[in-house]
Amino acid sequence: MNTDLGNYRKSYEKQELLETNVSDNPMELFQQWFHEVDENYNVGETNAMTLSTIGLDGFPKSRVVLLKKFTFEGFIFYTNYDSEKGKAITSNPNVCISFFWPAAERQIIIKGKAEKIAQNLSDGYFESRPRGSQLGALVSNQSEVIKNRTVLEEKLNSLEHKLEGQEIERPEFWGGFIVKPIELEFWQGRPNRLHDRLRFQLDSDFNWNLDRLSP
Repeated sequence: MNTDLGNYRKSYEKQELLETNVSDNPMELFQQWFHEVDENYNVGETNAMTLSTIGLDGFPKSRVVLLKKFTFEGFIFYTNYDSEKGKAITSNPNVCISFFWPAAERQIIIKGKAEKIAQNLSDGYFESRPRGSQLGALVSNQSEVIKNRTVLEEKLNSLEHKLEGQEIERPEFWGGFIVKPIELEFWQGRPNRLHDRLRFQLDSDFNWNLDRLSP
């Protein structure tokens, strides 16, 4: 196989990102960008983000997860704590999350530390999930090797009958993480690859410092 992608090119020309037009708090800029993309561009799942962790084998690994809530404190997603990513975060809470919205020619890269959220918050979100998703969390030993798909389907059918008419409680191994940011970089595509890159870094006094990066 020898596939040359050198001619795949696109000129980014939709918008610009200037220091004079952004808030002093990057979380406010994140909220602005998120809602602009969600309301004005057909991107499917605006809340899809790439989560990168350092695995127990020492290698970085990235996968797409769904952002379920963001506040001034950080970014919340849910997973199986015993999954590969859950174990990786427990071992090394330094993570990176990123959003890429090609229709808006925008990207946000966020470094931060992940920690488990309060159990009652995980309980509340689990209760809001569709019943099928609740059962799926019980059925799947996430990241573990299985023989085939039939194993999952049979386990799901058995559990559906066993718990029919009963409320499903959140298992202890499933819940939320919050990524508390220490750095956010906002990337806006520009012509001639002279992209706008603004980086916010949190200092020891919990103030955000802003720098422009060369593209």
